[in-house]
Amino acid sequence: MSPTALVVMGVSGAGKTTVAGLLADRLSWPMAEADLLHPQANIDKMAAGTPLTDADRLPWLGIIRDWITVRAAQGESAVVACSALKRGYRDLLREAHARVRFVHVAGTRELIAGRLHLRTGHFMPPSLLDSQFADLEQLQDDEDGVTVDLRRTPEQITDDALAALGLRPAPQP
Repeated sequence: MSPTALVVMGVSGAGKTTVAGLLADRLSWPMAEADLLHPQANIDKMAAGTPLTDADRLPWLGIIRDWITVRAAQGESAVVACSALKRGYRDLLREAHARVRFVHVAGTRELIAGRLHLRTGHFMPPSLLDSQFADLEQLQDDEDGVTVDLRRTPEQITDDALAALGLRPAPQP
């Protein structure tokens, strides 16, 4: 089977990192947290409460695409936690030399806002949530992926995603 990349997507505060970590553990695949791949200028901009533009995001998305390609060249499948809010962003990620599939962790603005206000130590302030929802484009029927409901527990979300994508967890030692 050729390498696959699962991109766990959604707005900030949806639980992408948690779900991506669980998927990576269950599948025994390496994981990247795309927030850690942002150029410092992007981090500074968001920390100041200014939403990123497409021009800000495109180089960052290229870094993520290239990270996936490097893993695939090594014969590895991988999991990435990345907002991937717009179809155009997902199209760029699909340029990686792997099968790129999406897991959209979706929920209401109210639910996610409540979660964001409890989160500490992250550069993305809750004030930018509205701009994220404004940019969010739902997965389309022709996109390889699944939408999961964040009202379920992270473990249930992970189970739902694996089942919907037809992926089996790696045998545990």
